[in-house]
Amino acid sequence: MLELVLATRNKKKVEEMERLLEGMPVRLYSLDDFPECPEVIEDEETFRGNAIKKAIAVSTFTGKAAVSDDSGLEVYALNGAPGVYSARYAGEDADDRRNLEKLLLEMKGVKDRRARFACFIALAFPDGKVEVFDGYVEGTIGERPRGEKGFGYDPLFYPEGHDRTFAEMEPEEKDNLSHRGKALKKLRDFISDRVYKKN
Repeated sequence: MLELVLATRNKKKVEEMERLLEGMPVRLYSLDDFPECPEVIEDEETFRGNAIKKAIAVSTFTGKAAVSDDSGLEVYALNGAPGVYSARYAGEDADDRRNLEKLLLEMKGVKDRRARFACFIALAFPDGKVEVFDGYVEGTIGERPRGEKGFGYDPLFYPEGHDRTFAEMEPEEKDNLSHRGKALKKLRDFISDRVYKKN
């Protein structure tokens, strides 16, 4: 069985990733299982760079395969912002509410409300090998938050072709549409096709 460390302490993200990897021949850990693991500074300029950096650092520290994702919201009218700064858009100590408020302020009066969520997942092995998987979902930014489910920018994001935000959808419905769901499906396929067919 492949032992995988999910390189995050974000409980909502861990729940989502556990759900999406359910049924796979893997044993999952999170960073809460490795309290001594140092925090990885996400200072790369791209989601891909941050995901790779975190996965390598956690795999090196734990001696196990590590999965890291970096994801965020890219608003076209804001030149791709908040982008890699999605989690700290309103400042280093920002929470979801403050980030949503800042985004709504930036979007005040903006007619073009197109946006997309992007996700990059890196799988790093202790031997230094790294695989990267990506996923995107297009949509629009709402005028006000709607829904209590999900996290981050979910209450403002309407995926293309839907009249409900991610935060109004059941987790399984969101998983089928989301950027992270798409990237994790590629990870699942890789584990099934490449890791286990060799054994």
